[in-house]
Amino acid sequence: MHTPYPHPDRLTGCLIGGAVGDALGAPVEGLGLDQIHERHGPLGLTDYVEGSYGIGAITDETQLTLRTCDALVRASVRARNGGAGGAVVSTVHASYLEWERIHRDDAPPPPVEAVDPLNAPRGYGAATVAALRQARNRAGGAAPVNNSKGCAAVVRVAPCGFGAREAAGAFELATRVAALTHGHRTAHLAAGVFAATVWGLVRGGGVADSLTAARALLEDRTGHDEVSRALEGATARADTGVPTARDLAELGDGWTSEEALAVAVCVALRADDLARDGAHPNVSGIGRSALRLAVNHSGDSDTLGALCGSLVGARYGVHAFPGHWQSRLEVRDHVIGLAADAVLEYGPCPPPAQGCDGVHESRTRGPARRPRVRVRGSAPRP
Repeated sequence: MHTPYPHPDRLTGCLIGGAVGDALGAPVEGLGLDQIHERHGPLGLTDYVEGSYGIGAITDETQLTLRTCDALVRASVRARNGGAGGAVVSTVHASYLEWERIHRDDAPPPPVEAVDPLNAPRGYGAATVAALRQARNRAGGAAPVNNSKGCAAVVRVAPCGFGAREAAGAFELATRVAALTHGHRTAHLAAGVFAATVWGLVRGGGVADSLTAARALLEDRTGHDEVSRALEGATARADTGVPTARDLAELGDGWTSEEALAVAVCVALRADDLARDGAHPNVSGIGRSALRLAVNHSGDSDTLGALCGSLVGARYGVHAFPGHWQSRLEVRDHVIGLAADAVLEYGPCPPPAQGCDGVHESRTRGPARRPRVRVRGSAPRP
């Protein structure tokens, strides 16, 4: 049964799960399944390992997800404070443009000892950065000129499902946020389904019913065939039992929005069965089992981990993920603080607005009280 407001534990679990999945999958992104097994044994990757940016380190996937959440909360506060209530997407876009500055070729590298993981180069989607640069360099209008349906459009929009009054609003907001950097209709609609599913999950729904409601919204949109086919394949495979890594590979490599969504959905639909203790699911093992399955994939492992982690966390809460995965996550404290802001803002009693930005200070700017990590460089994603 849906509640009017997002459940605090599920909302926090969504953000934590997405970040954990990103950090877990990043070191094996782009490796073939045979390569993963060769490096990490017959079970594949089962825990955090050293990656390009350290152990438990996030990538641009989490950076942009947290920026989306922060911007949406600030826009909501402004609206309550008598500000421009219709400027939600432009607030998100402004935050993305701020993030793009990090990836300029002429940007000086920050001192190693002062690196902030939220504001340091951590790789990027080529289509995303190109669209932001084009928007920055032309007067007016932020619509991208590309025809990309890359997975970066969908992986960052989970927070669009937090504050909307109904699933349809979450769907619409996510399509507009995705369209800031990706021009293909498939990318917009995949983002809409993901955010609408998250909307249902954080309000008490199960994966199957939340996805069904989101797919009903999808089918009312023009150009939905590609996303609908991908989701049909994912649900059909999930209906036959717990998928294997080989099964997931048949759904796609995850580089495009509809394929990444399909793989994550297939895993999330069978999450209960991945960690059963007798007749009941073992909640403490669900996130571990689901993410291990999602990231041991011959494709975009960090994206698949982030999407799957967001869905599983939104369904089962923060306790679905191992404590050491959470404690070693470099942005854990930041995520928890941002989740608390979102829970407060989108709950039944948001605080009285104060000042220009209300009571919420942006948590994606500046280095104060953030973990320090070593950055070894970054490269554009395919």
